[in-house]
Amino acid sequence: MKLRLKILLLAVVPLLIAMAALSFAVYQQGLSLVQQEKQVVSSAWLQSKEAELRHYVKLGYSAIKPLLTDTDVNGAQQQALDLLGQMEFDRDGYFFVYDLNGRNLMHPRQPDLVGKDLSGLRDEHGDLVVQRLLAAARAAGTEGQVIHYLWQKPSAQRETEKLGYVMVVPEWNWMLGTGIYNDDIEAALNDIDVAAQQNIRGMLAWVAGIAAISTLLVAGSGLALNISDHRQSDAKLRLLARQVVQSQEDERARLSRELHDGISQHLVSTKLVLEAAHERLLRQSPRHDSAAPPPGRPPVEDLLANALERLHATVGEVRRISHNLRPSLLDDLGLPTALAQLAREITAASGSAGSPLHSDVHVHGEVTPLPESHNTALFRIAQEALTNVIRHARAARIDMTLTYAADHVRLDIQDDGCGFDYADVQRDPDRGIGLRNMRERVAPLGGRMTLHTGLRGTALSASLPTSGAAPA
Repeated sequence: MKLRLKILLLAVVPLLIAMAALSFAVYQQGLSLVQQEKQVVSSAWLQSKEAELRHYVKLGYSAIKPLLTDTDVNGAQQQALDLLGQMEFDRDGYFFVYDLNGRNLMHPRQPDLVGKDLSGLRDEHGDLVVQRLLAAARAAGTEGQVIHYLWQKPSAQRETEKLGYVMVVPEWNWMLGTGIYNDDIEAALNDIDVAAQQNIRGMLAWVAGIAAISTLLVAGSGLALNISDHRQSDAKLRLLARQVVQSQEDERARLSRELHDGISQHLVSTKLVLEAAHERLLRQSPRHDSAAPPPGRPPVEDLLANALERLHATVGEVRRISHNLRPSLLDDLGLPTALAQLAREITAASGSAGSPLHSDVHVHGEVTPLPESHNTALFRIAQEALTNVIRHARAARIDMTLTYAADHVRLDIQDDGCGFDYADVQRDPDRGIGLRNMRERVAPLGGRMTLHTGLRGTALSASLPTSGAAPA
């Protein structure tokens, strides 16, 4: 794994872990707050409902209180029952009346119970419901008391826990009461729970969004840093490649000077000495039969002549190597002259090899001084291209065109050879080294190289910008 990717992961993973821990903490705290809120709301709601029920019962008692002193007890009781039967609140809020023996006197929602003795009525848990109500009412008297019990809810047709408030009407030995069903409280608490869950989910969505945005920002920053580093690295690599090429050319120039000014001079001096010795030997020691060399041994004059021939070939080879390392014409007379000399050498070499190759150099535009790096790059590209043509193209003609423009210089090389498979050369790591070398010479200088090849030959074009480049 690359270092940049490791750094990015080290930045993103802790952020994601922190966001996950924060989300978990928010979720747990939200649930805890919801439970506390439900307890507080439930307690406050029950207290408010108890006070409300107490108010309703007192209100109902106040409504029938003027009738308690009526001498017509039966008529007054019936009028009181009718009045209480008409007093309702909410959907399931009503008053109920029992005598202290457990007989139902009024029930607006369940009229079938009126007149029945319900003292033995039990709920689903087996508790005597009416007996509990009567006991609570007797214990509280006219002050009234809150009681929890199970009773059938009219709108739901099932037994539901109910919060009731009962009191005694001592003048008539009645139990007056009312109540509300607790499932209404549960519905309210469920609404609170649903709203709280939605708020928690909304908060988690915000946290997830912030985490995603933060992750994208970190990743984007890492990507931008990576791109910036890549650009800097590419620039440094181009500069380094340029410096390497320049150092190679400097070393070539040094070796060329050493060969030309040092070894070549010594070899020429040695050759002159041997030639003088050979001439003197011929003058002073003419061949005589009495002084003939032993059979099988060549005469001294022949040995010296052979040594002179080999020394002459060595001097030529040293000069050729020196020229190939760094042609003096490139530094002395410029690129066009060096290319013309290179074309002549290629023509001569192909003629001696038995496959004559005709080459021409054309110069277009006004010749202007170029930086040393541009001269060297274009000359090496031409040298590599001509070498490839001789080795592989089986061409009969090469045309080199050097074009000087206002902002660039371009070298075009065209041959009429057999061409090659460019894609196959690119796939093979052992081939195309010369092409890669040519591209690597052009790239650090900001230029570009194109190549087209086919059955009718190969065309290569290398262009280098001259605007902003320091002339040689």
